[in-house]
Amino acid sequence: MGSLIYLKGVVTLELSVDKCNGCSMCGSVCPHGVFAIDERKAKIVDLDACMECGACAQNCPEGAISVRPGVGCAAAIIKGALKHTGSTSECCVKTHETCS
Repeated sequence: MGSLIYLKGVVTLELSVDKCNGCSMCGSVCPHGVFAIDERKAKIVDLDACMECGACAQNCPEGAISVRPGVGCAAAIIKGALKHTGSTSECCVKTHETCS
């Protein structure tokens, strides 16, 4: 997909290429096209498109993927508060939530 962006720079998704067996399950279950298979290994092609749903980690038979589902928005709010950048409004728009 490539054009969808959840929140820039806050995604907790990590991939251990050494553990990957190339099954492509991560790419099959990812709703935003975050993964691709290259030379029989998964790779992250669009980290900021990850919405931290956790489907990839739940379906990886080798445990090569880790993600803390749903923490991106909270991280954006905390970063915004600490840096006084007002990132909370971006987070609320992206998740359709009401922030105070």
